[in-house]
Parts: sequence; C-alpha cells; structure tokens
Amino acid sequence: MDRRKWVYYLLLNAFVSACVTGTILFWYDRNFRAASQPSVQQAPPAGVDPNAGTDLQTDIPVQISSVVGAGTPGSEIVVVKYSGEGQLDLASWQLKDEDGNTFNFPRLTLYPNGAVQVHTIAGTDTVIDLYWGIGEAVWNSGENARLFDAQGNLRAVYRVP
Repeated sequence: MDRRKWVYYLLLNAFVSACVTGTILFWYDRNFRAASQPSVQQAPPAGVDPNAGTDLQTDIPVQISSVVGAGTPGSEIVVVKYSGEGQLDLASWQLKDEDGNTFNFPRLTLYPNGAVQVHTIAGTDTVIDLYWGIGEAVWNSGENARLFDAQGNLRAVYRVP
C-alpha cells in the first residue's frame, strides 16, 4: 500500500474513532450520569412558605430526576419521571424556576416508569421530548426546579447541580 493510501486510511480511522467516542459519551451523559444525580424530594426547598400552599406533596410518585446542561441553552434538559401505577396526565402541569420562568405542559400522558425531557430551546414536541422555546438559559446552578400539578400543588423539587 502506498503512502497516500495510508494517510487516507489513518484520517478515516481517526474520524470514525472520534464519532464513536462522541456518540458513546453523549449517550452515557444523557442516560446514566443524569439519572445518577440525586434529587431533592424529601423536603421543600429553603424559603418555601408552608402557609402559601406550596407544601411538597408526594402522593403522586413523580420527580424531577435531573437537570442537565444548566447555563447552556442548547444543552439544557429537565427530566421528569413517573414511577407510579396507571397513567399520569401532565396537561396543565407547570415546571418553574426561581426567576419566574414557567413551562406549561401540553396534553401528555406518562405511563409507569415513563419519563419526558423538557428542552429549553425551540423544537418539535414528541412523546418523550418537549421544547420550551426560550432562546436563553433558564437553569442556574444552586437554584430549585419545581414541578406543580394542574391545581398548583408542589409535586417535585430538584436542586440544580
């Protein structure tokens, strides 16, 4: 094999290796690292007034399992998981940050062990991916992501890492 073919072969090999490594790291980050982050579900966040109707209610087993990519609009994702029996209708539920940004869930049903990802950027909604359509970052490290049901009851809290 001549020298020129070797150079093309090495370049192709480096390109394929970089693509495979990038894909594996992206998949791992999205599926395992985000899921292994601890969620803050046991107690309401500091500063929540129990008399204001924002007590954390845990009778519906739904949680914010992770907030990935905080501070980077193109990467920000909030993962909401449901681990109960039957179905959970998320229509009119809200995801809020501490700055007053609010995402209103469309008509969407979560099934047992189901999850949905809420992306900060614009996009086309699917059954597993919803898009907020905001052009700037919403989540900041140290703030609380809060999930409210259609009646305004606080259902889940997650401190953004």
